[in-house]
Amino acid sequence: MLTLAVMACQRAPVEPAFQYSSDASSRTGLTALPDGVLLGNEAGAVVRLDREGRPVWTTRLGREVAVPPALAGESVVVGTVVGEVACLSLEDGKERWRLGGEPPVLTPPVVDDAGHTVYLVAPDGAVRALAVDSGQERWKRPAPKAPAPVESLEPRVSVAPGLRAAPVRVADVLVVPLGSGLWALDARSGEPRWSRPVTDVVGLDSERDTVFVATRPGRVLALSVNDGSTRWEQRFADGVTGPPARALGALWVGAGPSSLVGLSTSEGREVARVALPSPLVGRVQVGLEDLLLVPTSGHEGRLVALKAPGWTPAFTVRADTPLRTRPVVRGPLVFVLGLDGRVLAWRLRVPPPA
Repeated sequence: MLTLAVMACQRAPVEPAFQYSSDASSRTGLTALPDGVLLGNEAGAVVRLDREGRPVWTTRLGREVAVPPALAGESVVVGTVVGEVACLSLEDGKERWRLGGEPPVLTPPVVDDAGHTVYLVAPDGAVRALAVDSGQERWKRPAPKAPAPVESLEPRVSVAPGLRAAPVRVADVLVVPLGSGLWALDARSGEPRWSRPVTDVVGLDSERDTVFVATRPGRVLALSVNDGSTRWEQRFADGVTGPPARALGALWVGAGPSSLVGLSTSEGREVARVALPSPLVGRVQVGLEDLLLVPTSGHEGRLVALKAPGWTPAFTVRADTPLRTRPVVRGPLVFVLGLDGRVLAWRLRVPPPA
């Protein structure tokens, strides 16, 4: 049941639109489409939904899909935890090619802007670039074993299991968080550009020639994409709970134990801090131009809306399932994926002119 809790003395600013169950738990998050969303679940289903919550198609891969399907033009690239990588037609979900015997896909695939190349990171830190149209390997970079030439990195023999933060591609540079540190690779060849001994990364974001990095122990850094030099650094004593996300003029991160913090993207100074009902472990999103939508991870799954520029609470909706991934906004509709595999949608109401 979708429950609405209005946090201001006004007519309800949101109304339930639909809910759809994928029939299995999910941790993939939603991949945004112009007319709906994509998701995967632990039963191995990949589902495309339209704006009304109707399934357009469902493709069953048989084993858990743990990270978001990647949109590549008119194709969808998706991987499973047992090491299968498949390319599906966006139109009807039909399989175009499939690779078996690959490393488990526990890091979200990243696609270049042209939709021609998909980048995959293996649990041991190896990085590969595949052609989207055929699955053919363009290049492969083995997991780094030696220290970086400029800064000393601590080699790591084993990699902790579990999902990893996604790389980001900025122009012709692919920035990849690995167990041994943060590495920047040439996106065309896989050759290393630079590395930094930054580990335990919970997420990356980018803006022009800057990459933002947040680590679980509490460091948030702005690094030059060109050489990895530090532009600014901020530290949080209680750690960071969620990845960074640029929205409405600031860089937002979840800070321990249950706070949302906004930082200046140019200087790193704190510009906002808001207490949350439970930790933010996903990313924030923008809705209706001046609303900051914040998914929280408590068992009630509250989606908190804050109004710019003062970041005062506008409303909260309760999903009754933890929200651990970024919402998707399409016009007045807001889609969220609950941990129980339900896709929930609400319709935001534009307030009447004063």
